[in-house]
Amino acid sequence: MASPCTCSGHQSFSNSKVLNNFVGNIVHSTILVPYHGWRISHRNHHANHGHVENDESWHPTRKSVYDEMDHLGRIGRLTLPWSMLAYPFYLWKRSPGKTGSHYDPNCDLFVTKTEKEQCITSNVFLIAWLGVLAACTAQLGIPAMLNLYVMPYWFFVVWLDVVTYLQHHGSHDPEEKLPWFRGEEWSYLRGGLTTLDRDYGIFSRIHHSIGIHVVHHLFPQIPHYRLETATEAVKPVMGPYYREPVKSGPFPTHLLEPLVRSFQNDHYVDDEGDIVYYKRDPNLNQVKPGL
Repeated sequence: MASPCTCSGHQSFSNSKVLNNFVGNIVHSTILVPYHGWRISHRNHHANHGHVENDESWHPTRKSVYDEMDHLGRIGRLTLPWSMLAYPFYLWKRSPGKTGSHYDPNCDLFVTKTEKEQCITSNVFLIAWLGVLAACTAQLGIPAMLNLYVMPYWFFVVWLDVVTYLQHHGSHDPEEKLPWFRGEEWSYLRGGLTTLDRDYGIFSRIHHSIGIHVVHHLFPQIPHYRLETATEAVKPVMGPYYREPVKSGPFPTHLLEPLVRSFQNDHYVDDEGDIVYYKRDPNLNQVKPGL
């Protein structure tokens, strides 16, 4: 979640794309993320936010796709805490209903020859980092690497999944259902306005205003250090379409409730309809609040 990761991927780290991509490949490789694969799929996410089929990552599962998922697939995607370990599996296989991999230059994520070559470049950086990890393991031993890298890596995965999921699911108002769009009902603005700002307490500062997401989606080129100012500037324009985040104490424990509530109720959407809402599968066991 370090700022070079997000800023380089959005080309807001520097005016130089070469520098953005070089820094991006290095810092993403250290967390086992293929920089260009993520950058391109994340670009698609921003370009299609709020669209049922065209969005990426945490977009809804259609009923027809849901019906074809096996029980383990539903548990891994739609139940806590397993869904909070999803990120590396998403990179490898993408989301239900999507095909290909962020590591495969032949995946339909990569349209042009340049993008396919960039995918290979990121894979080379990853292989180099795996070599560094192997050398560190040989020097320090497996127990040390479990403590210094493996456990922190999985903490990072869980935190990333929690944050990114809550940016698009679980309004603080239990009565509000966030819409997803298709066809002529979808627009860039409508999709962007379904995103959510959150207050992460002390982590909002540590992670460089990570809870400010609405303006980030509407204007992704704005650097993270300008998001607070930009949000205050556009709130009067958005009016009732802006959902003021619930204020957090030092630790954002208040976010457990919308996280659990969403995973209890947001399982799939209908295959038809230009404005759809999540529906619940009553047969899917969920973690209960407070557990």
